Amino acid sequence: MDEEVASQHDSAKYPSLQGCRSVSCYERLNQIEEGSYGVVFRARDRLTGEIVALKKLKMDQEKNGFPITSLREIRTLMEARHENVVRVREIVVGDTLTQIFIVMDFIEHDLKTLLQTQTMPFLASEIKTLLHQLLSATALLHRNWIIHRDLKTSNLLMNNRGQIKLADFGLARMYGDPPMDEEEMTQLVVTLWYRAPELLLGTKRYDTAIDIWSVGCIFAELINKEPLFCGKNETDQIMKIFKLLGQPNEDVWPGFSKLPNAKTVLGSSHSIAQPFSKLRQTFKYSTENCIDLLQKMLTYDPEKRITAEQALQHPYFFESPPPAHPDTFGSFPSVAAGERKRNLSPDAPHERLAEYLDARR
Repeated sequence: MDEEVASQHDSAKYPSLQGCRSVSCYERLNQIEEGSYGVVFRARDRLTGEIVALKKLKMDQEKNGFPITSLREIRTLMEARHENVVRVREIVVGDTLTQIFIVMDFIEHDLKTLLQTQTMPFLASEIKTLLHQLLSATALLHRNWIIHRDLKTSNLLMNNRGQIKLADFGLARMYGDPPMDEEEMTQLVVTLWYRAPELLLGTKRYDTAIDIWSVGCIFAELINKEPLFCGKNETDQIMKIFKLLGQPNEDVWPGFSKLPNAKTVLGSSHSIAQPFSKLRQTFKYSTENCIDLLQKMLTYDPEKRITAEQALQHPYFFESPPPAHPDTFGSFPSVAAGERKRNLSPDAPHERLAEYLDARR
């Protein structure tokens, strides 16, 4: 009887896991991307005609059963129900046991491609909206003891209604309090340009603070339309961080010099050793509250780094201009859907351009 009740509970909590349909229920239209953990297609539901994203999990070379990365992704997406997290519709199967697909909502854009292709940068009010949505989703993960571990602009999807959807949970994992044993925590997480300094310096224990560093890098990228730290390798990455934020010491980051890679890095950083942050000079058009929030996200000491919940209450979100309503965002051609860039009409309104130029005065 207990097993029957448990089964009913699971079905209610995870309705998409009640039974797996065949992938043949979907018509594949085009490939969107291929990553480390799967290939994503744009597809059409043959029954309803709805357009979806179909992610084929990489299992062909798996010898030890279902890949742990896929299990983590499915579990996290099922647990992290939030308006700013991509929604899983169902799991479908192919002709063999090595063909497993996650069916998700199709989202028109990823933030990385938008930043590279849009003519004008996001307005200050729009950046505020996007950052607030990202922090809201991140806060939900952290409340549920989940670290994403790969936050970056290419993993942030955006629809044509100004909504951010956090995606790609292949590296996400649960964490505990106290922190997990050292041997359980790999440092090989987070794409290099968004990787926190404690990871670059070889720490074996970390928590949600690594996600906040990544959010800070994304925040900066939204403002400047280009990545903040574009390192060629781990050493170059940490040097670029030092050049912008100043070289840390034991006063600002207790325990810094004892991290596994600290001596090697310090031995090669004498030529750039300087204690001062250059954030203000780099973001000269940003408000003091904007700089303050960015600085709190890019704080060296993970213990002092702002949390997602704290960041949502920062004065930056309450100063002028207020966050833009998502419905006011412009519509962009979707590269994922194969749409081409549209030319603006000569009579098109120029409010976005006027606001952009006014912010630069």
